[in-house]
Amino acid sequence: MAAPFSAELRSEYLQSMANAHFDILVIGGGITGAGIALDAASRGLKTGLVEMQDFAAGTSSRSTKLVHGGLRYLKQFEVKMVAEVGRERAIVYENGPHVTTPEPMLLPIYTGGTFGRFSTSIGLMVYDRLAGVKRSERRTMLNAGAVSDREPLLRREGLLGGGLYVEYRTDDARLTLEVMKEAVRRGAQAVNYVKADGFVKEQGKIIGIQATDQITGQHVQLMASRIINASGPWVDELRKVDGSRQGKTLQMTKGIHLVFDGSRFPLRQAVYFDTADGRMVFAVPRDDKTYVGTTDTVFKDDPAHPLISEADRDYVIDAVNGMFPEVQIRAEDVESGWAGVRPLIHEEGKGPSEISRKDEVWISPSGLITIAGGKLTGYRKMAEMVVDLAARQLEQETGRSIGPCITKKMPISGGDVGGSAGFASYTERKIKDGVALGLDRSAAERLARTYGSNVDALYDRMPDPRAKAERHGMPQELLLMLDYAIEEEMAVTPADFLVRRTGDLFFRIHEVRKYKSAVIKYMSERLCWTDEQKTLYEQELDRLILEASGKR
Repeated sequence: MAAPFSAELRSEYLQSMANAHFDILVIGGGITGAGIALDAASRGLKTGLVEMQDFAAGTSSRSTKLVHGGLRYLKQFEVKMVAEVGRERAIVYENGPHVTTPEPMLLPIYTGGTFGRFSTSIGLMVYDRLAGVKRSERRTMLNAGAVSDREPLLRREGLLGGGLYVEYRTDDARLTLEVMKEAVRRGAQAVNYVKADGFVKEQGKIIGIQATDQITGQHVQLMASRIINASGPWVDELRKVDGSRQGKTLQMTKGIHLVFDGSRFPLRQAVYFDTADGRMVFAVPRDDKTYVGTTDTVFKDDPAHPLISEADRDYVIDAVNGMFPEVQIRAEDVESGWAGVRPLIHEEGKGPSEISRKDEVWISPSGLITIAGGKLTGYRKMAEMVVDLAARQLEQETGRSIGPCITKKMPISGGDVGGSAGFASYTERKIKDGVALGLDRSAAERLARTYGSNVDALYDRMPDPRAKAERHGMPQELLLMLDYAIEEEMAVTPADFLVRRTGDLFFRIHEVRKYKSAVIKYMSERLCWTDEQKTLYEQELDRLILEASGKR
């Protein structure tokens, strides 16, 4: 039985955390923090985690939504990184096939482009070797005709051929949530909307944090033997509070992605292509949509609210029209989009696209452990490194024995589907189960693919929520997802549900507009919001819709 992770009991969880003493307390509920919480809890360490926004609300829901093998890092001669993230990518996939999917990626080669036929062939071959790519997914070189057959929308002028290799598409926010839920299932305590304001110190050493519940305004102290700063774009802010912001610092860069309806941009094949200024951009088909990104610009504003500027939008549109001239995309064709901030480690004299994506760990004189940089793909390995460090410190202090990392072959929440080999047959069985309970096939397929082995927890809310769904003005699968998100995924606000639990703001924005009032009314009743809270959350969702689409 899954450990409780309910928005309805969130205040009680926080109070329980205030009464505890943790071995490890993590600040930050993105993929890095979630991975650390899972690693630590699975070793038997008493683990807590706080996140000042929602889980995955920052960088971890605003990426290119690919578990990269690291091909782009060959250009920077980051050989070790390519090898490591390639291996980790396979682990991420096997541990959660429901949130990660192999995606054949086409790299077209043009006269005068960044890549030549020979260099591409050699580069992809080296990549296959370094990343340990399985034989069935190794690169294939194609002539110009074969490239055009795979993706007819590609520009034909100057086309020499292309390379076909495999990337892995993911739902970054759901990946983060599933890791977090597995950490909670294994004993971690995690609460969203709790901001670390300061540190509790004794003789110069950190022994806890001062924190504020952003929902209720309650102030709490959370005590722990080790505090790990995994707050992404905010790591330097916490180092400043600690008095240890010196030496290396963050350099934040912004990337944006635009979403188009498949009828307007009917891409059939994911493409990784170079732009006029030498940057690389992905165009990826997903759920009857096509999304394209990313930009890479220096960012110095509030990392909690990165926005898509007109220049960002025009850059991506120009890139699309340059590579896919027949589609003639215009600004009004943008259906949705997102902006995200990458917290990279500053390197003097390097532009945004040249800065390494490697991670580093810093230990302050007070004992604060900070993890900075890194990538979505490498989250598990980063967590292993950080928890190994904290465990050694705890062993030296207490004399207790702490075991090694065991996450390498550990399915995340929803991942008990028989690995990648068993996922298709598992999904088909669960689709049939859903249809037998009264769902139509498309709804059952969405639930089975989204929730993996957790889908039974949604089916348990059947057999007949149809009348209830009609009463609340929404489809029954949406009501099932909403109930599950509130009760087992700590969805506190409408944005938590419609942006991060479902991804609907990005890939089903018309449905968000259609059902937002029903979702807000239902959550308001379930979570006993005040009129002020209801208005606040409604305004937040309207703002997010406007930011994503540029129109109501």
